[in-house]
Amino acid sequence: MTSSRTLALPRYRGEIADVYAGPETVAALSDVRSLLAGPGAEVLVEGRNTVVAVPLPRGPGRTADVVVKDYRSRGVDKFKTLFRASKAARAWRGARALVEAKFETPFPVAFLERRHRGFVAESYFVAERVRGAREIRELFQTHSPEELGPILSALGRELAAVHARGILHRDLSDGNILVLEDRGAPRFLFLDTNRVRVIRTVGSMTRARNLVRLGIPPALRHAFLERYAEAQGRPLRISFVFWYNVSKSTFTTWVRLKKALRLRKIARKLKIQ
Repeated sequence: MTSSRTLALPRYRGEIADVYAGPETVAALSDVRSLLAGPGAEVLVEGRNTVVAVPLPRGPGRTADVVVKDYRSRGVDKFKTLFRASKAARAWRGARALVEAKFETPFPVAFLERRHRGFVAESYFVAERVRGAREIRELFQTHSPEELGPILSALGRELAAVHARGILHRDLSDGNILVLEDRGAPRFLFLDTNRVRVIRTVGSMTRARNLVRLGIPPALRHAFLERYAEAQGRPLRISFVFWYNVSKSTFTTWVRLKKALRLRKIARKLKIQ
């Protein structure tokens, strides 16, 4: 794993990968707000959290293509930061855990945070930009079942390996898995690493529940679960399929209920999310 060092800037505290710890890079990050509004900045996602692609100085005439995620905590989420690490810090730790375990994620460059009276006022996670990758949700929508078969088989093997290493991504949704099709062999990169946790053992029920956010077409779910089980060196158990189906039904119902009641919009208006 690439080593890192502490960042102690006039405005921010954080950590940075050693390979990025040159004076030009550190100086640019010390004024991250100007970096996000500077020339070449491209807003990729704008919402509760904003994602901006920027050229990050690395030395005379050199830049790196990176993405900065600006986490904005409000309401209850902000109150929680009094007792826990910022989302940027958790994204940094989760990304480094994946890299250390030999799984792919955009290379973590740095994280920065500023606290005011103990609460997180600003936090940013910086990672290398990956070009040419597509969200797996796009493939679910555009690929035929025959085309998806090998991709889902590879994904089943990958997620079985992730779980076997004691890594649990608690938001394993279609938007958080990127696919790079490398000479026909798909590679998977995991995003939103602030939801990654490293635990001693990922139990069978937890594994099944962890897979339900994936929008795998219904006709292909059983085959996907079979590949997942085979990668663990065991046959697919009826109990696992049963718990997966129960969890999937519960999750789908909850998503529909949230949409019907517009719970997320209400929470944002009340500034509790």
